Amino acid sequence: MSAKPTKPSLGHLPVRKAVTLSQSEWIKTSFLTDEASIPLVVQPAIDGMNLITWASDNRETVAQLLLTHRAVLFRGFQINTAALLHEFIKATSNGELLEYRDRSSPRHEVLDRIYTSTDYPAEHPIFLHNEGTYWLSWPLKLYFCCVEAAPRGGETPIADSRKIYQRISPAIRGRFAKLKVLYVRNYNDGFGLEWQTVFQTTDRAVVNEFCRRNAIEVEWKDGNRLKTRQVRQAAAQHPLTGEWVWFNHAAFFHVSTLQPSIRDALLSEFKEEDLPTNTYYGDGTPIEPDVLDELRGAYLAEKTVYPWQKGDVLVLDNMSVAHGRESYLGKRKILAGMADPFTPEFLK
Repeated sequence: MSAKPTKPSLGHLPVRKAVTLSQSEWIKTSFLTDEASIPLVVQPAIDGMNLITWASDNRETVAQLLLTHRAVLFRGFQINTAALLHEFIKATSNGELLEYRDRSSPRHEVLDRIYTSTDYPAEHPIFLHNEGTYWLSWPLKLYFCCVEAAPRGGETPIADSRKIYQRISPAIRGRFAKLKVLYVRNYNDGFGLEWQTVFQTTDRAVVNEFCRRNAIEVEWKDGNRLKTRQVRQAAAQHPLTGEWVWFNHAAFFHVSTLQPSIRDALLSEFKEEDLPTNTYYGDGTPIEPDVLDELRGAYLAEKTVYPWQKGDVLVLDNMSVAHGRESYLGKRKILAGMADPFTPEFLK
């Protein structure tokens, strides 16, 4: 991983530089605890402040706060509807919101490209991951909005992907740098998402074309079932800083990361090659159990958990910060949106 950072054309992306603090009359910043380094908490310094108007007038400030801290929690501004979240994303991103294609979790669209964060069952936690690491282009910005906080649990834990990378031994990083990660997915076998949901179409020709354009190997099986394979990077360099970040779904998609009851049920029902999702080294060889344990341990060592408050908006630098979901009781409604697509040079 000693290669010099690539220098993609950054175009509209912000450049790291000192933030002028003239906006301090309008906002105040802090951290959730004395020990916390993420997220930075931004709150209104005056009553009745309109966050969307302020963000529109201070786009560079918002970009610099995110680049400096990688996770920014806007609290106390009462952004608590899909429409307000959509406006805030438009005010703080570059262009249109991204569509959620090649899906990995159940969710539904509540407004134009504003989605529920996940419709995964409340009793099951979701392991830490970055969004879209198995896509050729992924969002640089990820937004979450709390419309209704669960009465118990339901937090969105986060973890610094730069620190996760540093926690992983150089030997393991080197192995993944050489071999990369292979994702194998099976659809319409009676468990997990159907391909019609994942690719948002019922037309096999559309799926074939999407996969062709996105370097995904397709195998149609009998009974209208589908199997896909795709090889992707394990780590990537941040386009603005050149920092290496651990950026993959190797642990997230591996069967051993599932809760034991789900894992055992799947393994009793399917052969390993027919599991809904699983991961391997890029050459198809198994990832060793001790390696997977080290990967999961690195995520968990950097995990930060805090409770949601209604009206919160969390903005993540998606390459720098992983996220997950804790199990919960009661009602919970967290909305999500993605913006600022980025394709690294090595995938173009």
